Amino acid sequence: MLMSVALSAAPDRPSATAADRSPLVGWVQLSPTNSPPARSYLAMTYDPVSGKILMFGGYDGNSYLNDTWEFDGVTWTQVTTNTPPPPRTAAQMAYDSVSQKVVLYGGFDGQNYLGDTWLWDGTTSQWTQATPAHQPPAVTGPMLFPDPNGRVDYFGGFAGQFYQLEMWQWNGSDWTQLFPTTVPFARSSAAVATNSVTGQVVMFGGLADVNPINTWTYDGTTWTLQSPRSQLPWVYGAGAAYDPLLSSVVVFGGGNGGVDQDSTWKWYGSISDWRPFFSARRPPAREGHGMAYDPALHHVIVFGGQNTQETPLNDTWEL
Repeated sequence: MLMSVALSAAPDRPSATAADRSPLVGWVQLSPTNSPPARSYLAMTYDPVSGKILMFGGYDGNSYLNDTWEFDGVTWTQVTTNTPPPPRTAAQMAYDSVSQKVVLYGGFDGQNYLGDTWLWDGTTSQWTQATPAHQPPAVTGPMLFPDPNGRVDYFGGFAGQFYQLEMWQWNGSDWTQLFPTTVPFARSSAAVATNSVTGQVVMFGGLADVNPINTWTYDGTTWTLQSPRSQLPWVYGAGAAYDPLLSSVVVFGGGNGGVDQDSTWKWYGSISDWRPFFSARRPPAREGHGMAYDPALHHVIVFGGQNTQETPLNDTWEL
């Protein structure tokens, strides 16, 4: 399902700041009255139209899923849709603030790498398949994220033989290929999130043929390879989200050569550096989980994933 490369990293771990150790900030396990079945490599994002976190699909250890769920801060609710996307794992989605739709792209259904585009309308709570004239390659593990201009961008993914480094942008009805002067090395399943205050996109790690243990930022025009003083361990299938209360892009978990991680790191864009975040409690190690910031709750939410034994999970945590 996912390709792996034999890489490892042993970064220096800088001393935590007072904010990093604040007793007022930490991971808390939630106890929703209802939860989706356990799964990994699901797609998850926050939908401002519905005011809820949206989750779709994934893999439960036996089957590829295509159910849709929403989280309102108290419980998960399955949404009945007329035409859901076909079952898949390792798809990704992000919110397009211009068209006010969530865009879902890519994935793997057990036999095929997928290249279909689906749009979620938070007003009607329905999926619609888009019919773009152009589209990115059919891939698993693409990176989808909000562009600083409000559109949804696509980068990378694995197409069956090669990792990709193409970049595309959704314009509401079609995909347009972008050609930045610099792009990251080809990869899939990287941690990526957009700082909604500065507009800076941050991407780290992933699976690749060429070393993916690096941090890249995107400003809406081109990518820049960063040289942080401290580097988090190489991870793939990690979760990432921007937390405005922490003024940082937060990365949690991910796989590392077959061993899943339970560490939390913050990207300080003002100094271009990663710092570890310490919490008295934290979610168990995992990869392939969903992670999104909910502005209504003022918390980052993590759901599901799988542990090192590849056992799917269905616990919900908030930061």
